[in-house]
Amino acid sequence: TSKSQVAKKLGIHFVEEKVKNKKVKQLKGSIACKGFAKGYVRILMGHRQIHLMQKGEILVSPMTIPDFLPAMKKAAAFVTEQGGITCHAAIVAREMCKPCIVGTRVATKVIRDSDYIEVDANIGFVRIIRTNILTK
Repeated sequence: TSKSQVAKKLGIHFVEEKVKNKKVKQLKGSIACKGFAKGYVRILMGHRQIHLMQKGEILVSPMTIPDFLPAMKKAAAFVTEQGGITCHAAIVAREMCKPCIVGTRVATKVIRDSDYIEVDANIGFVRIIRTNILTK
């Protein structure tokens, strides 16, 4: 399932933002569930990628949907581009007591699979600690 298929299915519209500085090292978003986690990134763009999620990875996605629950159980934290404190990712994060930052707007454009990041959901920042140059 692609991002456009998810949008069509759910009747939503994603607003694409251009990232001017590709060397962004920190993102800000809304705190959906407080906490702190460090780990390797797993980008999920659709439910067909759920099987790739490994225990302890940080789930990064434009948004989450109920199909993502198996991956969310394995994740150490969630980071999404879309949503607010009442979105799916936020509700699940609070239920699972996992750090979650939503509404970063450009997370999947700046962060890549296997980057090592920290999610500081106590202050609302995602920091890229080490990038995986093989995926850039």
